[in-house]
Amino acid sequence: MNLQDGFHEAQAAAVRSRSRSRRAIFLTWLRKIHLYVGLWGAVFGLLFGATGILLNHRAIMKIPVEKTVQKTVQLALPPVASFSTPAELSSWLQQELQFKPVAPPLIKSQPSKKVVWGDIETVQPERWTVNLHRPGGAINAEYFVGNRFVKLDKLDATPIGTLTRLHMSTGVSAFWILLTDTIAGALILLSITGLLLWTQLHTVRTVAVLSSVGALCAGVWFMWSI
Repeated sequence: MNLQDGFHEAQAAAVRSRSRSRRAIFLTWLRKIHLYVGLWGAVFGLLFGATGILLNHRAIMKIPVEKTVQKTVQLALPPVASFSTPAELSSWLQQELQFKPVAPPLIKSQPSKKVVWGDIETVQPERWTVNLHRPGGAINAEYFVGNRFVKLDKLDATPIGTLTRLHMSTGVSAFWILLTDTIAGALILLSITGLLLWTQLHTVRTVAVLSSVGALCAGVWFMWSI
């Protein structure tokens, strides 16, 4: 009988040892994932953190930092210039201004329409708009078909402005979009692994916290239902 009891105790000890070993391996891998994901997130976390503060204060409690410098000019068209589509105007502007956008050009066309000013009725020509963007700046063009000039709003971003535009994914390529998606995924994974680490290392506290939250929710629900 004593031998049988000793055998069962040895079996139980072996099971507990394997369980502890699996838990130790799980925690080791969890720490490694948390570490390297956190390192990757930290690379862009500093960038997005700094520009996020500026964006958060863009309307209320503004931080006096110059982000962009804007200039408005009227660009005369060559005598032989004739554009049949807004896309042709976009191509000409990129070549004439030596401005190569990173993001695809945003082109819009508004048909001609009647406009009433008091007792005067006139016809507004067809209106084209072309927006060319890259992280370092932008060019917004407005052209009324038949005019001999194009109105240009030229936007030059400061270094801080360029970082802010990158934060907002303004004037960027698909590669940058996918890259920032990995940062967002890293932050999500970092939160999950951090929560798992805390629950695995503080089992008793986790049970206590969950019990307290459950009791609080039950109490609120009970009071709300009365």
